Amino acid sequence: MTSQFVIHIIAQALMAAFWICAPLLLISFALSILINIIQIATSLQDPVFSTVPRLAACLVGIILLMPWMLHRAAAYATSILGDLAQYAH
Repeated sequence: MTSQFVIHIIAQALMAAFWICAPLLLISFALSILINIIQIATSLQDPVFSTVPRLAACLVGIILLMPWMLHRAAAYATSILGDLAQYAH
């Protein structure tokens, strides 16, 4: 196994993790921007107002996106485990 091959495997793993996590990060980021704008406009600095909606949105996102995330993770695992012979060199 060459160093280029190991770098390729690690890059694939990192990209798979990125694409699995990206939708939840985008949901959290967009909601954080919206909540911060509302907090600035109303001068309401209550931590509960900023934390609870983000947690609720992430929970809903996890519930709705779980089949897609599991499919992506299973596809990655299948691609890695399907070619075990090439890792034996």
